Amino acid sequence: MLYLPVIALVAALVHIFIDTKRRTPQRILETILLYELVIATGIGSIMGFLGHTMKAAEIARFIGWRAGSPFQFEVAVADLSYGILGILCFWLRGNFWTATIISTSVFGLGAAWGHVQEILVRHNMAPGNAGAPLYLDIIMPIVMICLLTALKLVEKKKKR
Repeated sequence: MLYLPVIALVAALVHIFIDTKRRTPQRILETILLYELVIATGIGSIMGFLGHTMKAAEIARFIGWRAGSPFQFEVAVADLSYGILGILCFWLRGNFWTATIISTSVFGLGAAWGHVQEILVRHNMAPGNAGAPLYLDIIMPIVMICLLTALKLVEKKKKR
């Protein structure tokens, strides 16, 4: 699902380009962050839920896990919860975005730590452990936190 953050960014940029409203830093940051939350986090996490439930054995092999682990369903349900939070960001704004980014970042960075442990301890170099999921679990929280921080700073400056 490496492509979803890219799709979200492209969609946001198209939106910004065709939008008739004034392109302020706040509007640009809000638009990019909204698309990343709804598409990359929301849709991406729901796709993760579907993969971990409907193609559980295939996803387990991709990650380097044994098929049939009950933890896979727990990861699926966590993905579903983050997917719902991401989708709700379309309607709910403000601190809801902050809470969504905090929760998904804690999960993503925690999962990244788990991937690294798997690499170091079990030498698990499966693509789903040592590949794109590991990088996304690190990069996306950083990107989302940076976008949110920039948005909050612009909002604060605007209020002065």
